[in-house]
Amino acid sequence: MTLTLTDRARTSAPASAPAPEAAPAPAPAPRRAASREADGLAVASFVLGLVGLLAFNLLLGPTAIVMALLSLARRTRRPGRAYLGLALGVADLVVLAVLVTVNGTVSWNLGG
Repeated sequence: MTLTLTDRARTSAPASAPAPEAAPAPAPAPRRAASREADGLAVASFVLGLVGLLAFNLLLGPTAIVMALLSLARRTRRPGRAYLGLALGVADLVVLAVLVTVNGTVSWNLGG
């Protein structure tokens, strides 16, 4: 019969002595990955909202809004960028509404 390390510790310790406690487990990796993902969503919403002011505001505005809300829901470490992405996404939709109202189209018209 062979004894493993845990069996030896169990047999060699007196009955009145408390059992040795295990070392605390390290923080789970999925939480760190989720935090990084939320930070990435915050930065992406900011960039998409900024680019959306110049082009593709019909597509990039709502995408920036959704990404900003997802990053805030996942508790990003960069809430300022998420809020900026949210504000820029809303600004994209406002610019789109102004363009549709003034020109009657969804495109930029810089010429006279």
